Amino acid sequence: MSQASDTRTSWKHWAEDRMTAALLGAGRLLPYPARIATMGWIGAHLIGPFAGLRKRIRKNLALVAPDLPEREVARLCRAVPGNMARAIAETFSGDAFIARAQHSPIEGEGWPALQAARDAGRPVVLVTAHFGNYDAARVVLRAHGCDVAGIYMPMANPAFNTRYVAAMEHIAAPVFPRDRAGLAGLLKYLRQGRMIGLVADHYMAHGALLDFMGQPARTALSSAEIALKNDALLIPLYAIRQPDGLSFRIRVEAPVPHSDPVTMTKALNASVEALVRAHMDQWMWTHRRWKHNQPR
Repeated sequence: MSQASDTRTSWKHWAEDRMTAALLGAGRLLPYPARIATMGWIGAHLIGPFAGLRKRIRKNLALVAPDLPEREVARLCRAVPGNMARAIAETFSGDAFIARAQHSPIEGEGWPALQAARDAGRPVVLVTAHFGNYDAARVVLRAHGCDVAGIYMPMANPAFNTRYVAAMEHIAAPVFPRDRAGLAGLLKYLRQGRMIGLVADHYMAHGALLDFMGQPARTALSSAEIALKNDALLIPLYAIRQPDGLSFRIRVEAPVPHSDPVTMTKALNASVEALVRAHMDQWMWTHRRWKHNQPR
C-alpha cells in the first residue's frame, strides 16, 4: 500500500472513530431507555439505507425466504439494522446495560446441565449467533457465577477496536482476539474447567458446506472439534430481545450430544435456524452467510 493510501486510510479511520464516539457520547446524555430507542431508530432509518445494509438483507432473504411478503421484507430491512444499532449502544452503555440485563430470566433444558458443569468445574463451549445481543447472555451468566471468556474479530479501525474491546471487557472479561495467540489463550482458559463463548454463524472460507436455512453455507466445525477434544459440553445459548426493545430472555438449550464434528455442527445450525425463523428481525441478515456456497 502506498503512503498516500496509508494516509487516506488513517484519516478515514480517524473520522469514523470520531463520528462513532460523538454519536455514542450524545446518546449517553439521554436516559438509558431513550438512548437505546434512539440508536435503534438511527440504525433503522439512517444507517441501514445509507450504509447499504438493506440491499444485503434483501439479497439474503430472496435466497432463503423467497416467498416472504414484500411488506415483511421492508419491515426486516428496517428492524435488522435497528437491532444491530441497539446492541452496539447497549454494549457501550456499560453499567446501565449490566443493571438492565443481569436480571433477565433464564429458560431452557440446558440450564441445569450448565449449572452442574459450573459446580463440577467441567469445561463448557457455549455457542451463540449474531442474534439479539449475545453480550446480555454473558452478563446474566456472570451474575450466576458462570464467567464466560469471549473471542472477537479485531476490527480494521484500530481506535474503534480499542474502544470496543474495552467495552466488552467491562461487561464480562476476559475476551481474546481471534488470532493465534488469542485462540491459545481461549483454549487454556477452557482447559482450566471453565466456559468459553463462540459465535457459530459466520461465513468461513474453508468451512464445511452444511445446510443453513435451506441453502449450503460454509460453516466452521471448530466449536464441535474443541468440545470433543476437551471433553466439554457443547451448549447453544441465546439472548432473545423482548418486545419492549430493552429486556431479554436467556435461552440455554440442551447440550449437543458428542458424536462427530459434522453431526454436531449440523445440530448447531439447526438450533440457530429455528431461532432465526421464530424471530426474523433479530438476526444479522447483513452477513454474507451464503458466499461461495458451491463445492470447489
